[in-house]
Amino acid sequence: MTITLTEKAEFRLRAFLKTSATQENQSGVRISVKNGGCSGYEYGIEITSQPQSDDIVTKQGNVLLYIDAKSAPLLEGVEIDFIEGVMDSGFKFSNPNATDTCGCGKSFKSGDCSPNGVPYS
Repeated sequence: MTITLTEKAEFRLRAFLKTSATQENQSGVRISVKNGGCSGYEYGIEITSQPQSDDIVTKQGNVLLYIDAKSAPLLEGVEIDFIEGVMDSGFKFSNPNATDTCGCGKSFKSGDCSPNGVPYS
């Protein structure tokens, strides 16, 4: 399972994790795909201290990633960046499995040529 965080994305996620971590729990970032958005699927990203029982656990730099196992085929090869702009700021997903994306960049469509993923509901 390969998900890549750019330097900016890792920095921003570490900042979020630092503010939400407790002494007892080391927080991580859960990444998933859900039904919805303009194009059919939308990305889910949340801070959590516990992975789900079937999550794929990996580490990018100093960030623990919990990847929803059912969404993994749709997330294989994704690069996550953080952009800052006057009109829009946030995490941007570049997904090689997407056959179409909407203008907002937060949802995508996956055609017949990509792997079969089951979006997290």
